[in-house]
Amino acid sequence: MSTVARPGAQTLVAIVGALSVVEVASGVLQGFYTPVFTDVARALGIGDGDVNWFEAAQLVASALLVPVLARLADLHGHRRVLLVSTAVTALGTWVMALAPTTGAAGFGVFVVGSALQGAYVVWLPLEVAVVHRRAAADDRRTRRAAGTLVAFLQVGVLVGALSSGALVTVLPVPVLLALPAVVVTLCLAVVRFGIEPDRARAPGRLDLPGLALLTTALLLVMAGLVAVRLLGPGAVLPWLLVAAGLATLVLLVRVEALQAEPLVDVPVLAAPGQWPIQLTAFLFGMSVLGAQVPLSTFARADPAVTGYGLGAAASFVSVLIGLYVLTLLAGALLLPLVARALGTRGAMAAGCATVAVGYALWLPFHDTAAQALTNMGVAGVGSGLLVAALPTAAVAAAPADRTGFAAGMTNTTKTIGGAIASAVFAVALAATGGIDDPTAGAAPLSGYLTVWAVCAATAAVAGVVLVSVRQRPGTESVPGR
Repeated sequence: MSTVARPGAQTLVAIVGALSVVEVASGVLQGFYTPVFTDVARALGIGDGDVNWFEAAQLVASALLVPVLARLADLHGHRRVLLVSTAVTALGTWVMALAPTTGAAGFGVFVVGSALQGAYVVWLPLEVAVVHRRAAADDRRTRRAAGTLVAFLQVGVLVGALSSGALVTVLPVPVLLALPAVVVTLCLAVVRFGIEPDRARAPGRLDLPGLALLTTALLLVMAGLVAVRLLGPGAVLPWLLVAAGLATLVLLVRVEALQAEPLVDVPVLAAPGQWPIQLTAFLFGMSVLGAQVPLSTFARADPAVTGYGLGAAASFVSVLIGLYVLTLLAGALLLPLVARALGTRGAMAAGCATVAVGYALWLPFHDTAAQALTNMGVAGVGSGLLVAALPTAAVAAAPADRTGFAAGMTNTTKTIGGAIASAVFAVALAATGGIDDPTAGAAPLSGYLTVWAVCAATAAVAGVVLVSVRQRPGTESVPGR
């Protein structure tokens, strides 16, 4: 077999090694800020509730950036766009570190930085596309590499969470926030010198009409969801914004059907081998992105005050998150074995079923720390399978010139699912005051039961779709061949 057609193991190992460094940095970004957001809020002179705007800005930016960068990667090369997105992420991270800590300007600067930092969400899909091409479209080796990358991502999450929690008491906030900025900046050199340049790409262009409509649609929908959180579900404005966004999406589909090189390739997304994967990513986003804050607040709730909760300290919440990360890592590493037995689609269905069981266990079993750890451990294994398998499956089911788009869309749909779930869960957990204030009303237990039920149900629906929709021949290679 020609070494040109199938790169040698050493070359592929070197590329995966370089990309693993990038994923460690991605994990640091995802784990570093959550333990210290209260300290950031104090440094910026804002209330804890305003921290939600950082998350909202990043979700909106991510939903917009991923399809654009993925399309540019298909046109101009995955490594080149990975380098650009790393530079944008570094810029945003430095903006967050250097945000003024006096006056109202600091909050706005931090929001802008958080939005720019959202470019990191395209890293994993682009990395899978890089590996897929370097591995000569060998799905088995791509799955193995994807599992390795997700494993390093989770290592980074642990490093980020533990380091920020340990250093926040000894470093000023600006110095503390400079640490992830340094890490991401170093990744620029890793991508520049650790990954070989892209081969010449086919000519093409970015679909500007599609970009304008996609941007408008996502901004309208996201604005509507933010309005639901701020104004409540009874207000008219949020639903008008969501309806306008959905109408714009319908227009987008019609316009994209007329484009020779669409930004949102509707036929690719609607293909029998692709749409179940994208729907799974959307439904999975509801639990992996939407349920973490409710889980944390439930664990911290004092049962003597609320009648539910674990009454746990912040240190136990860290243990709970750490267990979830470690089990997610285990699930990602299990992907090659499970996919060899069941195929990639079957592995994803198994992941969905495991996530559904994990969250369903919360419904009857939520009274002790041991029950909470067990539930999160089960959900974590299933989440790991899905995190590693989704971009791999999307790449395998996509045309050769649309692999970056297909992999990137798994992150876009996941982000949108998480944003929708965040709004739904915020309404379900609506309360008159914080749980930490014994004189104020706490979120009702029924709200938490709703969160867990939605997470379990959406995962189960995704699993049913994956096993019931017939796959086209040739969209997935036989594992092990």
